[in-house]
Amino acid sequence: MIALSLAEIAEVVGGQTYDIPDPSVMVTGPVVRDSREVVPGSLFVAFVGERADGHDYARAVVEAGAAAVLGSRPVGVPAIVVDDVQRALGALARHVVERLGATLVALTGSAGKTSTKDLIAQVLRTKAPTVFTPGSLNNEIGLPLTALSATAETRYLVLEMGARGIGHIRYLAELTPPRIGLVLNVGSAHIGEFGGREQIAQAKGELVESLPSAEEGGVAVLNADDPYVLAMAARTTARVLLFGESDEADVRAENVTLTAAGQPSFRLHTPSGCSDVTMRLYGEHHVSNALAAAAVAHELDMSAKEIATALSEAGSLSRWRMEVTERPDGVTIVNDAYNANPESMKAALRALAAMGRGRRTWAVLGRMAELGDEALAEHDAVGRLAVRLNVGKLVAVGGREASWLQLGAYNEGSWGEESVHVSDAQAAVDLLRSELRPGDVVLVKASRSVGLESVAQALLENGAEGEVAAR
Repeated sequence: MIALSLAEIAEVVGGQTYDIPDPSVMVTGPVVRDSREVVPGSLFVAFVGERADGHDYARAVVEAGAAAVLGSRPVGVPAIVVDDVQRALGALARHVVERLGATLVALTGSAGKTSTKDLIAQVLRTKAPTVFTPGSLNNEIGLPLTALSATAETRYLVLEMGARGIGHIRYLAELTPPRIGLVLNVGSAHIGEFGGREQIAQAKGELVESLPSAEEGGVAVLNADDPYVLAMAARTTARVLLFGESDEADVRAENVTLTAAGQPSFRLHTPSGCSDVTMRLYGEHHVSNALAAAAVAHELDMSAKEIATALSEAGSLSRWRMEVTERPDGVTIVNDAYNANPESMKAALRALAAMGRGRRTWAVLGRMAELGDEALAEHDAVGRLAVRLNVGKLVAVGGREASWLQLGAYNEGSWGEESVHVSDAQAAVDLLRSELRPGDVVLVKASRSVGLESVAQALLENGAEGEVAAR
């Protein structure tokens, strides 16, 4: 964070100071909510959670070097006390962002947010110092903490924005007002919470409504291939820049192919020129993500050649998102278990099919959460797609929704041993350990609550043990 005195922070957040002998003491370190991340000069934000109360760590963090605690009650050590810690954190983030002078890029969408944010960050940081959301910390706490990690040297601030309902994106955009706003897609993720795609589109479109006008430099980067997103052009006064494979896209891809390993290759077209891209990421769905990143980079004056080079060198920064690891015996584990929705599940299956050409493939899949009334149809459709893509074996893991996956495969024609329903992650591990052969490709994917990353980890540990045994 840019250096601020405790007195300045108290004024910005409207707080009262307690046990602070010298209000001119500067916060020179990061703003953190985890006591383990405190370093000298930090500001520790004390939240009261379901299982822990941050105020209980106040003395320990000050002893570790924190300049003060931002909390909701006095704690016997230097503290700034406010009525609402979350809103105070947001006010501090807004104050810092306004002083930074960095270009703020915000993005949202139903699927691919984190992967696209990571791509944008990797492209932009080849040009100038860039700060971006770690992982998927995209809510009313994670977003201001990310913004507060920017320093005076930061030129680009890339923020992922998530939503659980109408008004959430608007609130986040008020905390950290973007100049460039990117909307990736409107899909089925959280459709049960929102109540329909129209409501999801309404919520995601709040981002482009928050942008400055075209005369003030605002730019809305929209997916020309998604009709819900394309319609958002009418909801903004910002200049619109389109990306996609559509002919009307300003930034588009042509001649899209997949390498033998399943990595996308294409010709990138931007208003400033063309260049070839071959990505290190896996799956054709990353083409759209790459085009979104390219559109942002083009807007920030990067050439097509610079963008293509950066995209070709970019890797996966966030865990459990198409994380590909090959065991010593040649078994490839694709850990995409961070989360799942119908669009990302289908994209992962297509990537598995591309990666597994000439090899035996396994899809270890679990529940997709928060689909509401569409849950049965969407799980059935994923099971059917696995059969259509000739996935060697579908392993559906868990309860009712997993049984729908297996039933979809059965109804599509998987009548033998091509699909199986198992009770839990351990049962899946036991099955795979007994049946995997060298050279197989295994995709692991489900909603985060299912915890299927444990399957991928167990299979990788098993492979390492096999290597040791072979020696």
